[in-house]
Amino acid sequence: MNTLVIVLIAAVCLLAGYALYGRWLAKKWGIDPTAETPAVKHNDGEDYVPTNGWTVFAHQFSSIAGAGPVTGAIQAAAFGWLPVLLWILLGGIFFGAVTDFGALYASVKNEGKSMGLLIEKYIGKTGRRLFLGFCWLFTLIVIAAFADMVAGTFNAYVETDGVVSLADSANANGAAGCISLLFIAFAVVFGLIQKKFNFKGWKQVVVGLVFTAAALLIGMNLPIIATKDTWSYITFAYIFLAAVLPMWLLMEPRDYMTTFMFAGMIIGAVLGLVVAHPSMNLPAYTGFSNEALGNLFPILFVTVACGAVSGFHSLVSSGTSSKIIANEKDMLKVGYGAMVLESLLAVVALCVAGAAASADGTAAVGTPFQIFSAGVAGFLKMFGIHAFAAQCFMTMCVSALALTSLDSVARIGRMSFQELFSVDDMEHAAGWRKVLCNKYFSTIITLACGFILTKVGYANIWPLFGSANQLLSALVLITLCVFLKVTGRENRTLFPPLIIMLCVTFTALVQRSIALVKAFSAGTAVFMVEGLQLILAILLIILGVNIVVTSGKELFKKKTDKAQA
Repeated sequence: MNTLVIVLIAAVCLLAGYALYGRWLAKKWGIDPTAETPAVKHNDGEDYVPTNGWTVFAHQFSSIAGAGPVTGAIQAAAFGWLPVLLWILLGGIFFGAVTDFGALYASVKNEGKSMGLLIEKYIGKTGRRLFLGFCWLFTLIVIAAFADMVAGTFNAYVETDGVVSLADSANANGAAGCISLLFIAFAVVFGLIQKKFNFKGWKQVVVGLVFTAAALLIGMNLPIIATKDTWSYITFAYIFLAAVLPMWLLMEPRDYMTTFMFAGMIIGAVLGLVVAHPSMNLPAYTGFSNEALGNLFPILFVTVACGAVSGFHSLVSSGTSSKIIANEKDMLKVGYGAMVLESLLAVVALCVAGAAASADGTAAVGTPFQIFSAGVAGFLKMFGIHAFAAQCFMTMCVSALALTSLDSVARIGRMSFQELFSVDDMEHAAGWRKVLCNKYFSTIITLACGFILTKVGYANIWPLFGSANQLLSALVLITLCVFLKVTGRENRTLFPPLIIMLCVTFTALVQRSIALVKAFSAGTAVFMVEGLQLILAILLIILGVNIVVTSGKELFKKKTDKAQA
């Protein structure tokens, strides 16, 4: 099948989902453009900052469009491109976008509270503690994995048989690293300019494009050649700043600039598919079972993750985006719109991988990111862009996919740690509690734990990340069901995705636990790998059952409270 046809079908479906289902939900739930949002009501110049709707959209999309939509879609293509495509479209429209929009909506309607605090309000304190503890541990894994990936992307050296030497891609990697640092510096300047002059519309676009182009041009000519360890230290220094600095000063302008780059990447890939219109060489369906991955259910749904539905997205929606929305009318495009655009990115990644596969259906060699980067870089070169420039641009895009999620997750991790120990009356709280809730202390603790994980082997527990992420989405959905019922809003449409995600999550966790127990019985398991995974899998099952039972009781017990509507 032609990849161009696949992209066009996907684009039409996703646009229709936004225009029809997204707007229907917004109408059913109720959007009030005249209402005072938390950003306006609690404007503190740091976390709560009234922001232009498209800038919030840029922040949301840049934060959620991490490694997932590219790696998940390409890895899951082992089952065939057709089931992956169907799940991306159905999941994106009816699962992921609804979860993201719902989390944003519920948070904005509740003073910008995070999902943990929403759980306390509508379900109870025990649920809050369990959820926030889970969220914090979840952010540590993401911080460790993404920081390690970024440092590895910028690394200019390679070790062969104990001998360290410059890699063939040293200049491209170093250029991408330099571009990233310039993005940070220009983002601060952009933020200061925006704070003083409050540019909107075309003026804001022009300034953002100028800084983006300047970073790319300068960085390509001044590559920074450094080791992976050096880049790791730089990465953690950056996400510390992102976690503590005001949103308007660093994260918002950086995400805005990064969105231009992502747009260029997606447009380049789509135009390449339009001009070359290569065939989808991957098989449409390879069977229910795959030797490397397992059974299509539940593995497909866990592997695609961010391209269809992701619990992490709800942390962004309720953790940062809800605190900067200046008008409720922007919630649909930020919550629902950013997710369907990410689903389109996942479809494009799937098609690029399909075009890169050989005619007999054999997948291209390399990691999903390498396959995607090489494919899009090839399209860019087809349009006359210099090979080195195309390689630098795609290396930067790949790293930016991780970096923009990384800075958001560092901030969310800091907030989760603070909320875990906070009380309503912090002014009269105990001294130890004030220390733990201090912005700088909580950030240092969070990043220190993440840094330690990069050194001791986060990879040992990474196989459970997908299940943990999807469990998070199920827990968010059941919380939204309670919130919508209590406030007298439509919640029946959330039951199908809730039930399906619970089945997916618990099936995946139980299957993984059984496999780990068998590994121990066969004597092939190692405690620091399979042992840690088994402990974590059991804890996730216990956590999920606990919150589901508690939430389920509240869901059927709670009555509509018009005062909270």
